[in-house]
Amino acid sequence: MNETQSQGAMNRRSVIIASNRGPVTFHRDANGELTFQRGSGGLVTALTGLIGDVNASWISNAISKEDVEWHEGNVPLTQDEDLLHLKFVLTDEQSYDGYYNVISNPLLWFLQHSMWNVPYAPVIDRDTWKAWENGYVAVNKLFSKAIIEQLAVTPKPVLVMLQDYHLYLVAHYLRTTIPPQERPTITHFTHIPWPGPEYWGVLPPAMRQAILEGLCAVDLLGFQTNTDALNFLRTCQTYLPRASVNYKHQRIWYRNHATYARNFPISIDVQSLVAASEGHEIQQYQPEISDIISGCQLILRIDRTEPSKNIVRGFQAFGEMLELYPEHHGKVSFLALLAPSRLDVEEYQSYLDATMAIAGQINAVYGDHHWEPIRILVGENYPRAIAALKYYDVLLVNSIADGMNLVAKEGPIVNQRDGVLILSERTGAQEQLNSGAIVISPCDIYATAEAMHQALTMDPDQRHELSSRLRWLIEREDIRDWFSKQMEVVENLNL
Repeated sequence: MNETQSQGAMNRRSVIIASNRGPVTFHRDANGELTFQRGSGGLVTALTGLIGDVNASWISNAISKEDVEWHEGNVPLTQDEDLLHLKFVLTDEQSYDGYYNVISNPLLWFLQHSMWNVPYAPVIDRDTWKAWENGYVAVNKLFSKAIIEQLAVTPKPVLVMLQDYHLYLVAHYLRTTIPPQERPTITHFTHIPWPGPEYWGVLPPAMRQAILEGLCAVDLLGFQTNTDALNFLRTCQTYLPRASVNYKHQRIWYRNHATYARNFPISIDVQSLVAASEGHEIQQYQPEISDIISGCQLILRIDRTEPSKNIVRGFQAFGEMLELYPEHHGKVSFLALLAPSRLDVEEYQSYLDATMAIAGQINAVYGDHHWEPIRILVGENYPRAIAALKYYDVLLVNSIADGMNLVAKEGPIVNQRDGVLILSERTGAQEQLNSGAIVISPCDIYATAEAMHQALTMDPDQRHELSSRLRWLIEREDIRDWFSKQMEVVENLNL
C-alpha cells in the first residue's frame, strides 16, 4: 500500500489516539492567558506529523492544573494550524501517583528495559498492590470511559490507537463494555522494548495475566522490532493459559479473538524536521553551539536523564579515549544536552547525580582553563537540540535498551558535517541503521572509546558515504511509512 492508498484508507476512518502524555501542556503566560506548549519525546514528535492528514482526536492525562482547567477542545498543533480535538482525563493525585510513579515507572518501564537488579529489586509489597488496583487499573478504566464517550461523537468507522505501556489494560475494558457490533478497530503500539518471557516472570501472575489479556483484546499490536514482536508471542505462549500462538502468522487466538503482532519501526517527519531546522527559532541557537565547539570537533549526545540511556558509560568511554589518544586533548568537545526525566523517582535522580559526577571527574583530570572536555546543558529545549544536531562530528547513541531512539534518525537528516553515528546494538534503530553506523555494545566502554577515535579520524569520503546512507535509509522509511504500514496491515487483515 503506497501513501496515497493508505491515505484513502484513512479517509474512511476517524482516529482516536490515547496516550499517557498528550501533545501539549497548558500553562498561563505572563499576561495570565491560557496557552499551551507542544511536548517533545518520540511519541509526540511521531504522531504530530500525522495530524494534518486525518480526522483525529487525542485523549491523554491532564498533567498541569491548566490542563484540568482547559479539559477539552480543539488546538492548532501543526505549522499549518490543523486542528486536533484534545481531551484530558482527570485523575486524582493519589491515583495518578500509583499509576505512573509506582507501576508504569519504575515497575513496568524497568522491567521492559531489563534493568531490574532482580536479587534486590523490585520489591512488590502491599503498597505496590494498592498502586496497581487504585492507580494503574483505575486510570486505565478512566481512559476506557473517555474513549467510549469520544466514540459516541466520532464519525464511524473508528480506529483507536492506544500507545505504550501506561495503557495495557484499556483494550480489555473496551472489548468487555462495547457491544460486538459497535466495537472499533483497536491497535496498540508499544514504544519501548518487549523482553523475553523469562523477564516477565518478575511480575506476579495476576498483574502479568491482566496485561497479557489486555493486549490480547487488541486487533493489531505494533512493536518497534521483529524481536519485540517475537518476544510477545513467546510471552503469551509461556504465561497465558489457553492462548493459541501461531508463529508463522504472528497471531494469538484467545477467548475467540485474534490478535496480530507486527513490527513497525517508528520514525520521524523528515520534511517537517528539515523545514524547522532552517527556521529562525533554531538558527538563533547556532551562535551558542558554535561558541561551545570553539573550533573543536564535536561529539554530541541528546538524551533524557534515564538510566537506560547509558550516559555515564558514554562519558567513561570519552575519558578512556582521551587517555588512549592524547592527540585529541583540546581538539574535541563533548556536548551533552540532557532533558530531566522523572526526577521524582529515586533511581532517576540518583542517575542524574552520577552523570554530573563522572563528567566533573573527567573535566578535572583532562581539562584546563582553555578547554572543558565535557559540557552538560540540562533542560528541555528542542530547538537547541536540533541546532546542535546540525554541527556534530560524532553522534553518540549508546543506550542499554531503547525501543527505537529517534535522535539517531533526526541527527543524520539535519547534520551538515557528514557526522558519524555511533549506535548501540541494543537500540531499535540499529535494526534499520546498522549499515550506516558504527555499532557498539553499550557496556563495552573500551570499544566505545575506540569507536569515538575511529569516527573522529575517519576519512572524509567514508564519512560522506555513511552519512548519505543513513539519510537514504531514514528518508525512505519516515513517519508516514510507519503509519502507512500499520494501515496496510489493518486493511489486508480486514480489521
